[in-house]
Amino acid sequence: MNKTITTQFKYYFTATVTLTIWAMLVWQYLHEGVPIHYLFQNPDLPALSNWWGGLLLPVLSWILIGRMQKSELKLTPAQGAQQRKNDAISFISSLSYGVLLSLSFLYGYNDVAGMMFFGILFFALFLRVYREAFVLGFILSMSITFGAILSTLFAIVIALLSVVVYFLAQFIWGRIRHLTLKKQVT
Repeated sequence: MNKTITTQFKYYFTATVTLTIWAMLVWQYLHEGVPIHYLFQNPDLPALSNWWGGLLLPVLSWILIGRMQKSELKLTPAQGAQQRKNDAISFISSLSYGVLLSLSFLYGYNDVAGMMFFGILFFALFLRVYREAFVLGFILSMSITFGAILSTLFAIVIALLSVVVYFLAQFIWGRIRHLTLKKQVT
């Protein structure tokens, strides 16, 4: 895929996110008001308004889509097509996972939501859930329930932890394979 088409996708995707978040903010403002969120649901901590999502989500979309496209342009056309497919699957998977996590929280299944949140680290044993497509899908899906700021903070924490988990698991798996192969040779 050439650079012009990938740039157009970035514009369209970011425009869609921008229009969606601003439509939601206007609707919230005209109805029950734009919600605020607290860290750890503690009113003693500073309030974070959903208004910040109007700025943060378009900027994050632009940056993360740009990073995905930049890495894709370094690949051959066949590899780039496979990478786009992988990114689309990663985005849709994390979007779905975030929606389920948010619904679990909204309907009072806090234990399920907590398990799902830290369950991402289980997936990090096998998948690179710290990559841009996963992070973007996770943030966008949780922004309606938790606001853009909290969703971004959650995503950063999970991404950092998943980097550690993924590479530690890969290191341990590599050592086990190396020792197994070494025993087979002798």
